This record gives sequence, structure tokens and C-alpha cells, in this order.
Amino acid sequence: MQSYEEMLDLAKKKLPEDALSKERFTVPKVLGHIEGSKTVVSNFGQIADTLGRPAQHLLKYIQKELATPGELRKNAVIFLTKLNASRLNEKVQQYTDEFVICKECGKPDTKLTKDGSVYFIRCQACGARHSITSKI
Repeated sequence: MQSYEEMLDLAKKKLPEDALSKERFTVPKVLGHIEGSKTVVSNFGQIADTLGRPAQHLLKYIQKELATPGELRKNAVIFLTKLNASRLNEKVQQYTDEFVICKECGKPDTKLTKDGSVYFIRCQACGARHSITSKI
């Protein structure tokens, strides 16, 4: 008969490699294309849903950071300038770090609230509450 530790090691070896990953939250990469002088991001709604934030709030942040106009159409966004995907992904990651991830525990289980003119992040996992310094 095998010991508990031997059985546990055997079970871990049989698991797929991605099952042992500690990362359960991944931000989707921007998918889109350039049409003339415009950039169309086709999965913008999916990105906002994954982050658990309104698409309009995410769009406002990206517009401010990139200093470019854009408009939301269904689940897509059309920016009126040519933008490469790596720059958009970088801005989405910055938004995630600032408005989604808890500063205390590092988990994405947060709610965004507005009290007066100040935004707060309330973590559902650890209960922490942080104000956000960025002005959108």
C-alpha cells in the first residue's frame, strides 16, 4: 500500500501542466485590425467583461492614456488613429493593475465604486478598500 505523499505525487504527475498554474485570471489580448486610418478592436466587450468593468470606463481610460478619440459599437471599439496591438495591450494591462487587481492580496475579485468624485476598489476576497488616484 502506498503512503499518502506517494499517492499525492502520483496524482500531481497525472495532472495537465496548466492545471498546476497558480494564475486563474488572464486578461485577453486585443484582437483587431486596421482599416485605413482607423483601428478596430473586435473583442473589446470580451476584455471589459473579463475585467468585470463597464466597457465605457475602460474605453475612457484608454482614450485618455493614448490621447486618441474612439467610439464603442456593440462589442467593438473603433479608434480614429492607427494603433498597434502591443500598445493597446499595454494600456489594458495598466488599467487592470490600477482598476481591477487588489493592492492587498493581488486578486482580481474587486468591485469598482464611486463615492462623490473618487473611485474606490473594494476587494471581495480580502475586504480591503482602496481609493484610486487616476482621474478619468
